[in-house]
Amino acid sequence: MTEPTEPTTDDPNTTAADRTPPSVAIVDAKTPGNVGTIARAMKNFGFEDLLLVDPPELDPDGEAYGFAGQAREDILPNATELSFDELAESYHTIGCTAVTNEDDRSHMRYPYSTPADLAERLPTIEAPTALVFGRERVGLTNEELARIDEICAIPASEDYPVLNLGQAATVTLYELRTLTLPADGTQLPDLERTRAPEPTLDRLYDQWGALLEELNHPDEKRDKTMRMLRRVFGRADLTEREANTLLGVLRRATERPAED
Repeated sequence: MTEPTEPTTDDPNTTAADRTPPSVAIVDAKTPGNVGTIARAMKNFGFEDLLLVDPPELDPDGEAYGFAGQAREDILPNATELSFDELAESYHTIGCTAVTNEDDRSHMRYPYSTPADLAERLPTIEAPTALVFGRERVGLTNEELARIDEICAIPASEDYPVLNLGQAATVTLYELRTLTLPADGTQLPDLERTRAPEPTLDRLYDQWGALLEELNHPDEKRDKTMRMLRRVFGRADLTEREANTLLGVLRRATERPAED
């Protein structure tokens, strides 16, 4: 593990998109496996800076590295160990905790933001930030929360809102992935679709009309049926390939009765 270094505030002319993504801090984790799980989630969603307060022994041949996946190569061995005092003094801290039904009469765990709220607001904070996760069983103590700058909680069932440490970190980092991953920086293909040109769609509708006529669809229902088909395909935003495929199927269906 590396020694703690004093984070530096970005240049005032730096845009939000250029700012350093939040660090991820784990306070007093009891099991090395949870540290490895969180490191893996960081790798999944583009976070790099792991901070450890009173961590367990992280044996390179042990559970933490076994659970970390590819994060064993960089995030885990480059983690910074520091005290809670150093964490609270050097970062804008966001304590992640379960909602405890407190309201504005208590300021220990209220008000809070959801991870989705943070994804919109964190880029406006011009200071090094850290997402702080507590212990497996008790999370962050009230004394620690008193020194945290703000609270984050994951919306969950009122009957059982408590997530385990690895789950909470993974959900939070997923929601904040827009701070670290460019739109084209995931394994998913580009979802932008090119709508089929209008002449192709017109031929598709003409072919539908020809099929209805071939099937002796009642004259009084054809206009209503064609209007419905136009609206269905209009909502679908067919690509050119999809429209041409449907056009070919409809042609075969239209010609089939004449072949019998």
